[in-house]
Amino acid sequence: MRLVDDVRLAWRWISIRCMAAAAAVQGAWEFMPADMREGLADQHVRWVTVALLLLGIAGRLVKQDKP
Repeated sequence: MRLVDDVRLAWRWISIRCMAAAAAVQGAWEFMPADMREGLADQHVRWVTVALLLLGIAGRLVKQDKP
């Protein structure tokens, strides 16, 4: 297993940004106080996470211009 050639530019990729956002949503949900969680439905958080991960997959398939 090897790293991609331009691993230093990975932070610019749509897929990496979407996966980081999905991780941030899940992390924020876990650390959110219970009284604040009651205002949001669990399903909404799951669907946002799934949507971000699907966008990440799509972003990985799209050719992105090099700077």
